[in-house]
Amino acid sequence: MANFCYVCNKGPATGNRVSNANNRTKRRFMPNLQRVRIMENGRTLRVRICTRCLKAGKVQKAS
Repeated sequence: MANFCYVCNKGPATGNRVSNANNRTKRRFMPNLQRVRIMENGRTLRVRICTRCLKAGKVQKAS
């Protein structure tokens, strides 16, 4: 399963891991995704949503 938010398509970002000696190696910043059941068009889906979208109330959680 791809590491993308269902709502905003946020995915992994890249950057550098920097050591004390200022050596730089590539790293990935992964989005904080949570597996949530949501209601969409009258049906229940289980999707992965980033916590920013979840906190902003961009989806309606299914009970």
